[in-house]
Amino acid sequence: MSKTVKFSVKRQDEPSSKPYLDEFEVPYEDGMNVTTLLMATRQFPSTCDGKATTPVSFESACLEEVCGSCTMIVNGKVRQACTALVDKLSQPIKLEPMTKFPVRRDLVVDRSQMFNALKKVKAWIEIDGVYDLGEGPKVYPHEQEKNYVLSRCMTCGCCLEACPQWTNDLEFIGPQAISQAVLFNSHPNGVSTKGDRIEALVDNGLNNCGNAQNCVKACPKEIPLTDSIARANREATVYTVEKWLIDAVS
Repeated sequence: MSKTVKFSVKRQDEPSSKPYLDEFEVPYEDGMNVTTLLMATRQFPSTCDGKATTPVSFESACLEEVCGSCTMIVNGKVRQACTALVDKLSQPIKLEPMTKFPVRRDLVVDRSQMFNALKKVKAWIEIDGVYDLGEGPKVYPHEQEKNYVLSRCMTCGCCLEACPQWTNDLEFIGPQAISQAVLFNSHPNGVSTKGDRIEALVDNGLNNCGNAQNCVKACPKEIPLTDSIARANREATVYTVEKWLIDAVS
C-alpha cells in the first residue's frame, strides 16, 4: 500500500462566511512540504470522505522563505509553508490561516495592515530627484553588521501573529514596523526624516510593548525585534528631550 499524508485545512469561502474544516489525504512524496500538500489539492480535489470540493486557496511565491507570502499556522505554530517539511511534522497535519488578519479565502489573509504601518513610519529613503547623486555616505562595517539583520524582514506577519499586544484595534503598531523604522533611522540617508519616524512610532503605541519576547521566537529570520524596540524607545526619549529643550530656548 502506497504511503499517504493526511492533513486538515480550516477553510472559509469568503470574508463574511463561516469557517469549516476539510480533511484531505494525498500521496506521499520524498521532500514534501506544506506547499506541496496544498498544491496536491488541485490534483485531488476531494476530501477524505470522498466529497468533491475546490482546491485550497493559499499564497506562495519564492518557495525559499524569502517573500513571506505563504505564512500560515501549521500544527498550531505560525510559520512559512515552504519550509514546513512533512517528514518533520506530526500527522495529521493541521493548517489554519493567521488569526490576527482578516481572512479573504481559506488560508489567504489580508495583510495590508502591515504595509500601512510601514507607510506610517515612512520606511523608505527619500530621494530628491532622479539625477546622479554621486557616491552615497559611508557606513562603517560594525554598523552594517548591526543593521543588516534588520533588513532581512520579509513582512511575513509571524511576529504580529505571536504578539499579545498587537490586535486589530492597532493601538500598538507592532515590532515589524518599529524595527524597520530603526533600520532606516540608522542609515545616513534616513536621518533627515528620523524625527517623522519617531513621532509616528510614539503616536502609534511605541510604549505598548509588553516585552513578551514572542515576536523574537516566532521570527523566521531571527531578527532581534525587542532590541529594535528598545533602540526605538531610546531614540524617542532623546528626541523628545532635545525637542523640549529647543522649544524652551526658543
